[in-house]
Amino acid sequence: MAPTHQGGPLRLVVTGGGTGGHTYPALTAVRALQERLAAQGRTVEVLWIGTAAGLEARVAPAEGIRFAPVATGKIRRSSNPLKLLSPANVRDMCRVPLGAWQARALITGFRPDVVLATGGYVAVPVGLAARSCRVPLVVHEQTVRLGLANRLLARAATRVAVSSESTLPLLPKSARPTAAVTGNPVRPAVLAGHADKAVAALGLDGFDRTLPTVYVTGGAQGSAQINTLVSATLPWLLERANVIHQCGPANEPALRTHAESLPPQLAARYLLTGYLGAELPDVLALADLVVSRSGAGTLAELTALGKAAVLVPLASSAGNEQAHNATHLHRSGAATALLAPVTPDHLRTALTPLLADPHHRETMAAHSRHHGRPDAAQRLVDVLLTTATP
Repeated sequence: MAPTHQGGPLRLVVTGGGTGGHTYPALTAVRALQERLAAQGRTVEVLWIGTAAGLEARVAPAEGIRFAPVATGKIRRSSNPLKLLSPANVRDMCRVPLGAWQARALITGFRPDVVLATGGYVAVPVGLAARSCRVPLVVHEQTVRLGLANRLLARAATRVAVSSESTLPLLPKSARPTAAVTGNPVRPAVLAGHADKAVAALGLDGFDRTLPTVYVTGGAQGSAQINTLVSATLPWLLERANVIHQCGPANEPALRTHAESLPPQLAARYLLTGYLGAELPDVLALADLVVSRSGAGTLAELTALGKAAVLVPLASSAGNEQAHNATHLHRSGAATALLAPVTPDHLRTALTPLLADPHHRETMAAHSRHHGRPDAAQRLVDVLLTTATP
């Protein structure tokens, strides 16, 4: 399918979402593409095709991006093939052709030069529609292992972009020759933090800057598991470090009550907050060590910054992907992975050498930086531009 206006705006369809792990890398890539072409005096017209209930339905319009929903269905994983034929799966599978028909109509009307699919169930019908319309399709995988949607689309894609060299052998043989290792796009603001700004903005005057600073996070909503582990080790931890603990808004009241029992000299080195917004880049710049989940977006940020980390994977993540992500970094010395079941003793054991030995932290940080790709968005833009219909 030829583009509508030769030499005019680049026309891009984006699909993917449901979660931030699929949505925000796509948004970062769109912004990088717009900036690249603006420098050349060109513009980008973007249509984001997603699900009405997905995160992308809120994010895209808020960012000024045209959004259109299509039907899709979730395929529920199971090691038992018979369970794949559950009524819910059969019902949702029947929605995929409807979504593909809707997506084909949108693509035919919009006439894109290229389609970017970043995963999530909605990417399947849209990717298949792009293939049927003969529009170049770029599939981007954020995790070490291929997600289910991207595994299905890899054979239909014109090019596949992956975040790690370890993913290349998992691709279909037909996709490997043209695959590109781009990394996972990271928001530019994350890379531009300043430690002293965090101290000033958050009032961290009680922190002892001769001690390492630990940033604890379970994501925007917090993690009950990580909160429990840290609370159980808190006095011990604060004797050895300053701690910024982002716990999730719903968890803050109970944790604040627990923190009130801390001795004043330890309490001065502890900041508990439900949520971090614009301060996050500065907190990351200040942190010598991070305790967190191991989602693809989190690890993209930590490795781009070269941060030592203790990772506590979310056991219920799709396909156990967080455990695979954490193990991948653990094996190369870029992080310490704590796989379930995890106890406070496990956390103390993992933190002890990192808190006691700056050289140990620096070595882990260097290994982490080796995995990082702060230019991932630009690399993905390169793939999109070289794949787009001329």
